[in-house]
Amino acid sequence: MSSHKETIVVRKDLNFGLTSEDIPTYWQDGDPYKTRVFDAIQATFPDGERFFISSVRAFKDKIQDSVLRQEVRDFTMQEGQHGIVHANYNKRLKRQGIPIEKFTSRIKRVMDKRLQDNSPEYNIALTSAFEHYTAMMAELFFAHKSSTEGADDRIRAMFAWHAIEEMEHRAVAFDVMKRVARVGYFRRALAMTHVTVGFSLYSLIAPFFMLRADDFSRRQCLAMFVKGLPWQLDIYARLLPMLLTYFRPGFHPEDMPAVHNYEAWLSKYEESHDPIAAAKAMHEAAY
Repeated sequence: MSSHKETIVVRKDLNFGLTSEDIPTYWQDGDPYKTRVFDAIQATFPDGERFFISSVRAFKDKIQDSVLRQEVRDFTMQEGQHGIVHANYNKRLKRQGIPIEKFTSRIKRVMDKRLQDNSPEYNIALTSAFEHYTAMMAELFFAHKSSTEGADDRIRAMFAWHAIEEMEHRAVAFDVMKRVARVGYFRRALAMTHVTVGFSLYSLIAPFFMLRADDFSRRQCLAMFVKGLPWQLDIYARLLPMLLTYFRPGFHPEDMPAVHNYEAWLSKYEESHDPIAAAKAMHEAAY
């Protein structure tokens, strides 16, 4: 099977205009449910990124390969930038009246408990599984125009940048897991099962609580859930084949090519250093 490898580029101080007052509360085509699904998922990122960095760093002194050592450094820098941007986005949610601390404090407790109680080998397996999910985000939300049609340009640009960089470093945690931590197939598969169950439940339940914080009634929330379910099921249907590849014994993340419009984002960003313009170019190049 052919291998696909992108260069990991550390990009700092990107301006998405997230403090602008004219960004709609329901930035995803005016749809409260779709917006809060994205918002709930991204709320996990700051503490999730810290967990990923800690899990990989647990093996840094055992990494002999100089290329992998540099990739770990670049991975750490990219993930650190992601955490900063999403923490700022969470401040935006707080201004809207979302009790974001309830979400983030719970996520932090879970991540801290994993670092304290799990073996380093299982944590790197969890990180590799989570990284597969975030790398798949590029394909799920940016390969087709319909996935983010009607989204605010600035918020879409934030997610696009994150997805692009996840594609670039998608193999780092996996390589540390396999080559340094020597995690076997059973533990790798178990960790992915663990992540899949947790992620699926969270992405279904957490938006409901955000919508309740928006003062929608339980009946209204349920109606939005029913209306949005086909959209969410379509995402899961497209996710499933990519997810199942992870369970193939000989799988490696670089077996999967980057999303087809990755180069459109890259070339526009290299020309303009504007993540919003790059995301527009990516969207225009989508199917």
